[in-house]
Amino acid sequence: MGAALVLAAGLTGCGRGQPYLDYERLNRGLVIVLTGIEGRSRLNEDICRGLDEGGVDCAIELYDWTPSVPLKQILPPVALYSQRALSRNRAQAEKLVGRIISYQMAYPRCPVVLVGQSGGAAIAAWTAEGMPSNRPLDGVIMLAPSLSPGYMLDQALMNTRRGIINFYSSRDLFFLALGTTVAGTMDGEHTQSAGRAGFEVPAAGGKPSCYDKLHQIAWSSKMAETGNYGMHLSSGGAKFVAAYVAPFVKARAWNGQFVASVLNQASSPPPPPPGKLEGWRPGRSLDEETSPRPAHAAERSGPSMGPHGP
Repeated sequence: MGAALVLAAGLTGCGRGQPYLDYERLNRGLVIVLTGIEGRSRLNEDICRGLDEGGVDCAIELYDWTPSVPLKQILPPVALYSQRALSRNRAQAEKLVGRIISYQMAYPRCPVVLVGQSGGAAIAAWTAEGMPSNRPLDGVIMLAPSLSPGYMLDQALMNTRRGIINFYSSRDLFFLALGTTVAGTMDGEHTQSAGRAGFEVPAAGGKPSCYDKLHQIAWSSKMAETGNYGMHLSSGGAKFVAAYVAPFVKARAWNGQFVASVLNQASSPPPPPPGKLEGWRPGRSLDEETSPRPAHAAERSGPSMGPHGP
């Protein structure tokens, strides 16, 4: 009990509120939400809120891995430094590995899931890579990751029980196409990011079996109903996270069938409002209007749902 108290005190430190982090929640598991390069902001606080509203009842910690600089959210040079400080960022991932191991020792049967948005998705991947083989993470969920499409995820996948979920959008043009082509991705490549194009999956002959645990989900116009319009800053909206991300955190295992069920359930029309049962129909979705279906939409079958296939 003493170790658990020390751990919880460490997790809730840093002087900022952590409304979803208490002893009762810690006894059910831990979700670590990794900020983008801007650091803690309303954007990533909404991710935590969306997880809670989506029924995630374990501890949710918002983890800011960026430099502690006043007003860093409005200082572009600080954000750019966070994007490209590869050595520092790798060190931050190593530091997080130690914190997770401490939690696993105090709560040995509780799951640990990482949710990383943009640059935070790279920190999540590097943290997974650094976990000891006997202490894997339960899963990693990436929202618009700022990693190059060719970045190899084999080590991160091997160190997760459930695997990796990658939400990506071909509409993410400014940040993950133009931005990362000019400034570079978190892993230092000047190219569009996997948060726009998806991760490249090795060809069948050379594909490690662990890639069966990579599930890539393309943005679809149905997601706009939750406020995610495929743009970078809407990838972490609370309603989207509650509908599409929280179910993966709560699940014990991920596979193609479960991914399809999450997409189908989240895309179901809302129930009719009271007093409107007879003849009531939900409004037309964007699919039925002018928005085209993305070229690399997630397929509804098979273990790998990326643009390049297994």
